[in-house]
Amino acid sequence: MVAPGTRPDPNDEPPSAEPARSDGPPHPTGSHAAPPPPPPASRIRRLLARPYPTTPPNTRRVVRRWPDLIGMCVATAFLWLSLTPSLLPRPWPWQGLIGGLAGIAGYALGVLAATAIRACVARRPGERFRVRAWWAYYLVAGIGTVAGLVWSAQAQRRLRALQGLNPSSPWNGLMIVVITLGTGLLLLTLARGLRLAARTSIRWLGRRLPRPLAYVLGPAAITFLVVVSLHDVVWERGFIGFVDHTAKAINGAIDPNLPRPDSPLRSGGPGSLVSWHSLGANGRKFVAQATDPALITRFTGRPAAVPIRVYIGENPEDEDFREAADLAVRELDRTGAWTRAVLAVQATTGSGWVDPNLAAPLEYMYAGDTATVAIQYSYLPSWISFLVDRGRAERAQRALYHAVRARWSALPAADRPRLVLGGESLGAYATDAVFADPAELIAGADAVVLEGPPFASRLWNRMEDDRDRGSPVWRPVYDGGRHVRFGQFPATDLRRPPGPWERPRIVYLQNASDPVVWWSPDLLFDKPAWLHAPLGPDITREVRYYPIITFWQTTVDLAVSFGTTAPHGHRYGNGAAVAWAATLPPPNWTDTDTDRLLAFMAQHPLRH
Repeated sequence: MVAPGTRPDPNDEPPSAEPARSDGPPHPTGSHAAPPPPPPASRIRRLLARPYPTTPPNTRRVVRRWPDLIGMCVATAFLWLSLTPSLLPRPWPWQGLIGGLAGIAGYALGVLAATAIRACVARRPGERFRVRAWWAYYLVAGIGTVAGLVWSAQAQRRLRALQGLNPSSPWNGLMIVVITLGTGLLLLTLARGLRLAARTSIRWLGRRLPRPLAYVLGPAAITFLVVVSLHDVVWERGFIGFVDHTAKAINGAIDPNLPRPDSPLRSGGPGSLVSWHSLGANGRKFVAQATDPALITRFTGRPAAVPIRVYIGENPEDEDFREAADLAVRELDRTGAWTRAVLAVQATTGSGWVDPNLAAPLEYMYAGDTATVAIQYSYLPSWISFLVDRGRAERAQRALYHAVRARWSALPAADRPRLVLGGESLGAYATDAVFADPAELIAGADAVVLEGPPFASRLWNRMEDDRDRGSPVWRPVYDGGRHVRFGQFPATDLRRPPGPWERPRIVYLQNASDPVVWWSPDLLFDKPAWLHAPLGPDITREVRYYPIITFWQTTVDLAVSFGTTAPHGHRYGNGAAVAWAATLPPPNWTDTDTDRLLAFMAQHPLRH
């Protein structure tokens, strides 16, 4: 590798490269100045007509060129912008990763711009100018990066204070730079390796095919091989295979500290149509950790019933989930669920988990006179399930809902339990996907509470887009709030707008700082509505939108979305208790009862 600003040795370039040319201004020869350079179109025609060399190139070094100065300038600017705050506070290792990703994206854009400039401008700056430009870059980049790291540390502390977190999180500027450089160099090496492979394939094809065809087929072949290798080998067989194997083992492992239910009113217990082992890890937690009737009695002051919990584990061969849904209905029949006051159809996350904060409040409020049912469609983590096959979540919840609804509708209207729906994250997405439009969702149950719906939730997106004029996207008002309301702080948010709230009632709990809700591929190049004023209550006013960079910042926010406290990030705490009290309160239930329930649940935290 040559020093910056100096001319590389022509022997280091492969014979197939363009003829050596001066980067400085043309020098006169004798008394006559050099002829003007040919136009770009002429140079392109000469390039296509030039024959391929017959001798192999000099392959002593893969890296034969110093990084491009314009590319480095843009990369450094992208690094500085990546230090700005986003939705959530970032630990310094993640900031280093973002810096590397943003920097390599900036370098690629800078190199493209430099290539376009060189293709259109024949004159090159002299060697002295290039050396001075590099030294100026070193000075400005060094000072700017140190200043940016100091400012970023202060901005992160302010964001942590805004979201109620301990402000003493360390901010290691030196390690951020090391991780940034390491990530950038790794990606740059991979990119240059692919470029070298593409040039080699072009050279090989050029000896057998016309040059224009070689320039098309060579890169296309390398691109095809890279895509197939990444998708089939690295992603499907490598990463996904490893995650699948690990998650399957976790799903099948029996926790000796989790007792099998001794009540016939729980799946996996005595007389159950499904075995304890078939429920999966999260299914076993769901039925074993149902609210204790003795605890319910302590809250209500009167005898409590044993809550019914029905759960059907995943069957990979049941693609349409009809068998699982039919089995769930038979379990509801067996346990007498249709005689309860409330029947809750809960949608699970990707791993089969049901948020206990969605299930337990109803059991407290109705003194255990409830039944809750859920089925598992996957054992993979939610984000993997979402990427690989979120259609399974849709099919599972659609089959369960329609099977339960059909059996429920066959009962006399006076004898039916109140039908409610709930789901968190991917579970919210699955419930959303059951219905064709908001009107069908409103008519589909007596109450619905959904937490942290992902960006792909169709009905949620439709209501966000059709929100009343003047309401922000993070707290929208849909149709005057007649049936559907949104909240981050439900005790106050669900009281707005002040107009009547008709039944059935639907609540979407969504935090303004939840990246699960606001992440989207559109962040690459489009400014999102949640970054338009007014910003959410837990969003720092220092946040800005930058194409590409905001996408990577929000992507990393997904990884740290559970690293904060409710109601921030992807944590919703006991917000569902307030939502259920607002949408489906028992007779004579008051706000004082809601406050008492929140205090009681805080004293007796749920196991997750």
